[in-house]
Amino acid sequence: MNYVEQINLENKRKLQSLLKELPKFCNYFFRYLETRNTSSRTRLSYGYDIRLFFEFIQENNPVYGKLSMHDIPIQVLDEMTPIDIEEYLSYLSYYEKRDGQAITNGEKGKSRKLSAIRTMYNYYFKKEFIKTNAPSMIETPRKHKENIIRLDKDEVAELISAVENGNSLTPRQLAAHKKTKYRDTAILTLLLGTGIRVSECVGLDISDVSFKTHGMRVVRKGGNESTVYFGEEVADALLDYLELERPILEKKALPGQEKAFFLSLKYSRLTTRSVEKLVKKYTDAANITKNITPHKLRSTYGTNLYKETGDIYLVADALGHKSVETTRQHYAAIDDERRKLAGKYSGSIFHHIGNSEESPI
Repeated sequence: MNYVEQINLENKRKLQSLLKELPKFCNYFFRYLETRNTSSRTRLSYGYDIRLFFEFIQENNPVYGKLSMHDIPIQVLDEMTPIDIEEYLSYLSYYEKRDGQAITNGEKGKSRKLSAIRTMYNYYFKKEFIKTNAPSMIETPRKHKENIIRLDKDEVAELISAVENGNSLTPRQLAAHKKTKYRDTAILTLLLGTGIRVSECVGLDISDVSFKTHGMRVVRKGGNESTVYFGEEVADALLDYLELERPILEKKALPGQEKAFFLSLKYSRLTTRSVEKLVKKYTDAANITKNITPHKLRSTYGTNLYKETGDIYLVADALGHKSVETTRQHYAAIDDERRKLAGKYSGSIFHHIGNSEESPI
């Protein structure tokens, strides 16, 4: 199996385990989701969000609190009122997990969790399992526009310098850096130079990358395959890693892991979490105070591409967005900057008026 197939299988196993905990009637809903060609990751996320909803019900209803979650009947959905749903959204602002870990949710987290239970309710309502649909009567929490966090050109240079030179790393980090300097440089250069997702990066196999065409095959969000092209800087960084470090790692690669493009010091495919830690390590070393994640490197690429081309459709295609509107929402701030710039240019039209002599009438 390739990386995507392995992840899908793992997600399906987790969901199967989760369904043993969720109310029995939830099985119908998740079978429906699968027929809608939703991704395994989406279905698993729905599972966790819906479990949280029933945990809230058990905490606040003494009758259902005495039952195991698996035995809660479907009639509970009809018993929930719009006020109950509003209380649930308020509960999401701050709650503690079973292990005592405190969890908070902002507008985005609340909207996602409301969407999950809305979708579940809509299914049972349309199938006439229930007669009421309380979540449909609740407005989605208003999302405030967030500024896109990205690196400027100087910060990009500082980040690449930190990974190439190992400046400001701890002695322990330097020991690992000696073995992974070229791999880490390749990863950061690839993320900054193509805008691919971190999952797409770690999912690369050796056979996916062609230096003849400067293209690589990636499996996009949702399972669609696409070819992403890269420039000379990315090619050089990838080749340095392939020639100088990967052969050493590949010799000790675990069975089935040798085809992975990026290998860890544990001789297996790098994980998304490993790359997140890698980015954090080098942004700290470069003394970059912004909260930079692999996704912020993707935003940096998208911003630069849009500024250079002004082509929102090209940016959407390069980033693998299904809808150009998704891209437009993310980069609307740049459009505002361009419109403000246009406003300044209009002043030049009138500039000569105040400086010219009055014409006789």
